[in-house]
Amino acid sequence: MSGFENVKHGDYILELKPGHSIYNTSGPPQIAIMGDPDLSGANFSMGYSYLTRPFLMVGDSHRHEFDQIILFLGCSADNITDFDAEIEFTMGDTMHSITFPACVRIPGGTLHGPLSFKRITRPLMFFDITLSASGSIRPFPTQVNLL
Repeated sequence: MSGFENVKHGDYILELKPGHSIYNTSGPPQIAIMGDPDLSGANFSMGYSYLTRPFLMVGDSHRHEFDQIILFLGCSADNITDFDAEIEFTMGDTMHSITFPACVRIPGGTLHGPLSFKRITRPLMFFDITLSASGSIRPFPTQVNLL
C-alpha cells in the first residue's frame, strides 16, 4: 500500500488517515498501518479496503517468512455476515472458492496466490494483516486486471 500518512500521537497511539492503495478498484475508505514506521517497528501491519467490483488482486503465487491473516467480511455495520461475493484464492496446490465471510490464515512459508475477486454483488471489507513490520511483501502487479 502507498499514499497513507498516519499521524503518531506519542509512542502508542496512531491517528489513522485515509489513503489510496495501488489498486484503483478499491474505493474509499482505505487505511494502512505499518509496524515500521507507524508502530515503532512492531511485527504487525494491516491494510483495509472497501471493495465494490471484481478484479485480480494478486496474479502470481508467492510466499512470505511471516504469518498473514486475510479477512473477507460484509460491509453492513450491524451484520458483517451479510456477504454476497465469490473469491478464488489458492494456497499450495488447492484453489478455494470463498462465498462466505471468512478468515484465512497463511502460515509463514506457505505458497499462496492468485487472489481473484470473481464476483462482488454487495460491497465487502478486505483486511490484509501480517505479523511483519513491513506489511505484505510480494511482487505487485504492474497493472490491475479488472474481471
